[in-house]
Amino acid sequence: MGRLRAMIVKEIWALLRDPKARLVLVVPPLLQLFIFTYATTLEVRNVDIGVLDRSSGAHSAEIVSRIAGSPNFRKIRRLDSPRALEEAIDRQEVIAAVVIDEDFDRAVTAHRPATIGVVLDGRRSNAAQIVSGYLSQIAGGVGADLAPSARGSDVSGGTVVTNWYNPSLDYIWFTLPSLVAIITSVAGLSITSQSVARERELGTFDQLMVSPLRVHEILIGKMIPPLLVGLFNGTLYLIVAPLVFGVPFTGSLILFYLSLTAYMLALIGVGMLVSAASATQQQAFLGSFLVTTPLILLSGYASPIDNMPGWLQIVTYADPARYFLVIVQGLFLKAMPAGAVFHQLWPLVLIACLTLSAAAWLFRARME
Repeated sequence: MGRLRAMIVKEIWALLRDPKARLVLVVPPLLQLFIFTYATTLEVRNVDIGVLDRSSGAHSAEIVSRIAGSPNFRKIRRLDSPRALEEAIDRQEVIAAVVIDEDFDRAVTAHRPATIGVVLDGRRSNAAQIVSGYLSQIAGGVGADLAPSARGSDVSGGTVVTNWYNPSLDYIWFTLPSLVAIITSVAGLSITSQSVARERELGTFDQLMVSPLRVHEILIGKMIPPLLVGLFNGTLYLIVAPLVFGVPFTGSLILFYLSLTAYMLALIGVGMLVSAASATQQQAFLGSFLVTTPLILLSGYASPIDNMPGWLQIVTYADPARYFLVIVQGLFLKAMPAGAVFHQLWPLVLIACLTLSAAAWLFRARME
């Protein structure tokens, strides 16, 4: 225990002795949380919409006025011909164009089915689909307002929609818990991957080889600082989320810290593998970058795992972020029960055991 305590103190001191390094451990992850929370928005705002209104009646004017009044759109660009519509989309002056035919108002007045056309810029496929949803909702609202008068009755049907876990559909409620997993992983990998490489570059790796420390004691000593940093950052995010962003934490704190510890150990195992295989800190940095990018992309944060090809979905089972992302979102938004948490937790523990064992084997092989 004395040797282990000395190793842990040495690693913590190596991490904290530089004032700039202490600042880097806290300030950048916090800034990333604030910046990425607002930057990774799932909404589409401040876009221009083109309108080709060939009807010029009261009902078409109502639709145009509602589009103009939507907070999601910046301004309406009036178009006078199909050629002007084509040029506006081609030059990316508008992301979508609404086309209202000549007989639109006559069809509405005669209580016949009336439709409007929407031309979307397919180069921005995701944003265009979201804008299409906005426009469909506006058109549906106008149609619902006209339906009772068209039937001559005050009785109207409809659909009652209830949004569980995120009643206001605030995208921050989804992105912020996910960012807790992503930013924590970036910090954990970058710190761990530099540990052994730093020893080699500074020439102190040979001293470790001749010291009475055993391999597992060296590894434990190098695991503790990034684990403490990850737990500290996780606690910081846990405080900032409800106080600053209004994102509720409805789950168990014990399950959160238990899952965060398992997740950090899995990341530390990956980082130790990168560090043990690297001869310099530059190689370790490039190695951690090589690991971090697929870890984020395959986690389900950028795009749903179900949308990926079948063979790639199999690869995601080796990604620890895949499991922790489900846990942290569930604990924040829907008070995920312990059984559901442990269903996602045991793969994290398995990945941590495998990566730490592989790191120990590689570290022992490099010491011989």
